[in-house]
Amino acid sequence: MHRKLVWLISGLLHRIHGGKARRAPAPTKPICVIGDVHGCIGLLEKLLSQVPHDAQIILVGDYIDRGEHSSEVLRMMQACPEFMCLMGNHEQMLLRFLADPKKHGRQWLRNGGLQTLASFRIPAARPEMTSEELTKCRDSLRRAMGDELVGWIADLKTSFHSGNIFVSHAGADPTCRLDQQSEHDLLWGNKHFQTKDRKDGQWVVHGHTIVSRAAVRGGRIAVDTGAFATGVLSAVYLDGSEPEFLTALG
Repeated sequence: MHRKLVWLISGLLHRIHGGKARRAPAPTKPICVIGDVHGCIGLLEKLLSQVPHDAQIILVGDYIDRGEHSSEVLRMMQACPEFMCLMGNHEQMLLRFLADPKKHGRQWLRNGGLQTLASFRIPAARPEMTSEELTKCRDSLRRAMGDELVGWIADLKTSFHSGNIFVSHAGADPTCRLDQQSEHDLLWGNKHFQTKDRKDGQWVVHGHTIVSRAAVRGGRIAVDTGAFATGVLSAVYLDGSEPEFLTALG
């Protein structure tokens, strides 16, 4: 109760937005939003053990690439239908590679795709491959993943909305209604997101942009602490009172 009271008073005094006090971040039921996992399954398991039992678990995307255990993370997410798993730009890059390896393969490989291929035990993958090699690599990956997993990734939603909380991978266009956001802005970011506050009192929880520690700023709650590089995976628990941050250390 004390934590809630402090947060509400602080919000009234200090979180002025568009001439009005910004309401505390309040989903319709408690949620815990986890930042970019990037194949760090050990950190994910540690963090999940800290999540309050009343919280719906939401993940902001980027489950794959860069870390060493992308396949294990995907299988775990697929096996947990109670989780709300959102799509990140790395999942979109994977899907584009599967659809057209000659056109999109090199971009994906430059951004961590090699680690994902290794986690699925795809042999002979390397940073520079011919168009024929990319196609063979795609075919091997599709077989290793299986149609169900590929379909699960393709069906991932790009956002989650509850109360005055909006969750997406890369944030949102602050000048646009939340129900009119473009897929590009939700997955790759919007140039005004970090500098322009929303005027509708909504809080946007996001990953994608690495921060030194998870934090609240101007109606934005950032939870990507670069797990694959820093060994720190972060999350935020929201229940209508002051946001509570959780961390798992490698």
